[in-house]
Amino acid sequence: MTKFNKAYINHFDSISCAGDNCLDLFESICLKKDTLTLDKNYVPSKISCIGKISTNKTFDQLLYETCLNVLNNSSLKNFDDTLLVVGSSVGGMFHTEKSYLKNKDYKNIDYKKHMISSIAVFLQEKFAFRDDVSFSTACTSSANAMGYAKEVINKGIYKNVLVVGIDSLSHTTVCGFSGLSVLSSKVSKPFDKNRDGMNVSEAIAVLLLQDKKEENSLLFCGVGYSSDAHHMTQPQPEGKGAKLAMQNALLSGNVGIADVSYINAHGTGTKANDSSEAAAIHSLFKNYKPYVCSTKSITGHTLGAAGALEAIITCMVLQKQIITPNTNLREIEKNELNFPLETIEKKVSYALSNSFAFGGNNTSLLFGLCE
Repeated sequence: MTKFNKAYINHFDSISCAGDNCLDLFESICLKKDTLTLDKNYVPSKISCIGKISTNKTFDQLLYETCLNVLNNSSLKNFDDTLLVVGSSVGGMFHTEKSYLKNKDYKNIDYKKHMISSIAVFLQEKFAFRDDVSFSTACTSSANAMGYAKEVINKGIYKNVLVVGIDSLSHTTVCGFSGLSVLSSKVSKPFDKNRDGMNVSEAIAVLLLQDKKEENSLLFCGVGYSSDAHHMTQPQPEGKGAKLAMQNALLSGNVGIADVSYINAHGTGTKANDSSEAAAIHSLFKNYKPYVCSTKSITGHTLGAAGALEAIITCMVLQKQIITPNTNLREIEKNELNFPLETIEKKVSYALSNSFAFGGNNTSLLFGLCE
């Protein structure tokens, strides 16, 4: 018989524009705090609304401290049987830009610090994990890292996996989304009729997955993937790929659609993404109407870190039995869905977290309470 170990989410923490840790993050979401800022330094002659971490520390310092905090809260004495899995969209882009912009000389660039794997190299020097793997699949990067972590634990390959979702703000990414005409100069309005784009943001999200249950563990029940390959940057309009990813996550976890109470939507605030995702949710869940919430009006879109960051948010919904509100949603475009506008205390046994990326790359994660 094939070995199958359950994967538990045992420890996690984060830092983002919404808070210096996961507790502050969840409070910012529940209280609808103002966390995004207007900035004119990234896109020439344009004001952008972005999510920037407020700190005097370097991004490397923040990364090290967040990982250290998670690992210190665990029972691990060393990391000989721990796999590091990193999900990032831009890797060490901020190192590259800092080097180049110093005197506009490309010769200063250290390509080794530019690569996606540079994050894992940095963390290996600090912690000496047994091995590492890096994922870069745009906005599903750390969601796919989560899925991979679950798989190696399920198969008994590793007992412990540290997942790091990370992306920092850079001129390249902010200007890139501006060039696609999806960057908003205001706080985003996911699922609102008057939405006009997204807010690029930065974050570090770290989760420790293990094969043993602890007192406050959550169960990583299932993961679903799909690739609709409809367009290089646009999702399939009817949400066929998104729907299939959610279906696959439920099948993977052997959970019925009626058992899901909460969906952390990808919900970027762009016209194309929100309408496609809303169509997918409505098509799959029909009259069951789980609560649907996008938290990106608070966190911004953290790109490759979004999957891990929103996995933490979803896990905290389960831990606290609190449904998070949709901030900045005033005129709902699709009334068939159940969008909470205020914080709600509600029994939640299972919850989904969606991440969708360029090229029709779709990933849905399913979490649940431990029995």
